[in-house]
Amino acid sequence: MFSATTSVALVGIEARAVRVEVHVGGGKPIFSLVGLPDAAVREAKERVRAALASSGFQFPNRRVTVNLAPADLPKAGSAYDLPIAFGVLAASRVVSPEAAEVVALGELALDGSLRAVRGGLGAGEVSRDIGVPCVLPPESAVEASLVAGAEVRAASSLAEAVSVAVGSTPGQEIRLPSEEAPSGRDLMAVRGQARARRALEVTAAGGHHLLLTGPPGTGKTLLASCLPSILPTLTDTQQVEVAKAWSAAGRSKPSRANPPFRSPHHSATPAALLGGGSGVPSPGELTLAHHGVLFLDELGEFPPYLLDGMRQPLEEGSVHVARRGVSVKFPCDCQVVAATNPCPCGFLGDERVPCGCTPAAVARYRRRFSGPFLDRFDIRTSLSRPDGDELLGPPGENSEAVRCRVVAARLRQAGRGSLNRNLEREQIDRLDWSSDAVASVRAALSSSRLSGRGFDRVRKVAVTIADLADSDRIEQHHVAEALGYRKDFE
Repeated sequence: MFSATTSVALVGIEARAVRVEVHVGGGKPIFSLVGLPDAAVREAKERVRAALASSGFQFPNRRVTVNLAPADLPKAGSAYDLPIAFGVLAASRVVSPEAAEVVALGELALDGSLRAVRGGLGAGEVSRDIGVPCVLPPESAVEASLVAGAEVRAASSLAEAVSVAVGSTPGQEIRLPSEEAPSGRDLMAVRGQARARRALEVTAAGGHHLLLTGPPGTGKTLLASCLPSILPTLTDTQQVEVAKAWSAAGRSKPSRANPPFRSPHHSATPAALLGGGSGVPSPGELTLAHHGVLFLDELGEFPPYLLDGMRQPLEEGSVHVARRGVSVKFPCDCQVVAATNPCPCGFLGDERVPCGCTPAAVARYRRRFSGPFLDRFDIRTSLSRPDGDELLGPPGENSEAVRCRVVAARLRQAGRGSLNRNLEREQIDRLDWSSDAVASVRAALSSSRLSGRGFDRVRKVAVTIADLADSDRIEQHHVAEALGYRKDFE
């Protein structure tokens, strides 16, 4: 006897329907599983056998063959436990074959309970596309509920999932998270550092990449941690895209509406940062920061090859990972904020602590950052040690006030169809530039201070500064401020 149900395989962050076909026939009692399964999928037969027994069902004492189609698509993980169990029960006629006509994902514990798995949001998309309900563990059902038009049902055990599939019970209530306040530290925590605060505001408004340099203890990490608190919340479309990226990585995003903020350690591997791994590639930190911020603290400690490996993804907004038999593309449209000391000891240029590094050591340290990599940073600013009056004085402007200006600037950019960071040269040319602003940019080009990429990036930052000033025309002082952000760390 035969039955089939539907599951999901993730290729990158995209969901593909997998047909789980089960045949129960005569012959010796053997359980065969085919269709390019990995070790975790092959082990499903033991979990399914024990879970069925614990849930009051009898495993058929006959030959059971399970095929995961398409057979040329690699299958990984423990998410196929639940659909295999559905197929076995339907093929054995314990339940009707129609009951297995659902989209199912879930790992089975030996006692029959269901554990959350990655791909819940993908299950919702497949369910919507083929027009059948999906049955998922409660945590995965919350992800799937983001998909408009998907019929999502939650169950915490195999017995409950079967009851839901046959229509005896509606499933558990799906509890969506409540609205959240903006994440991150409040900008009030930063004392002094007026220039750096301004650079952070421009960074947030235009989605630009930011490089902070300065001696230890000047507030570089603190400033970066404040950035999420002044960013706008994600749109509904962005929330789905970010949730898909996190689901593909097998993680649940802690905050649904707030932009993600990732801060990998400098010892991260290329696969951890860019994506990859054995078997089916999984997203890295760049993709987990999609539509958010990737913070690289202690930039000088990152291997140069790892930093240079980020150049192409940052330019294209996506990272391509190829493995034998599979090639995937992960989105990584994020803004990068990096913090570094100016030299190995950290005190080059400090007014109170003398630098103990030799010129050769400083030059060697600077060579860890290639010119093309540094050219990706639209804004570079140096921090100096704040004085006592600034540290003991009143707090600065809070994040909510700055965030209001950032949101207003983003609304102006929405009329252009993209963030200023992503503007094309033709779009920039069509904007209203004063003659003095054009002359300033031309003078910077003539002095060889700007590359072709730098030319466009300076103009993008100038447009953001004009947006923050609610100005329809880009003036000379907007360009002058943008050029000032290119001088540091050259």
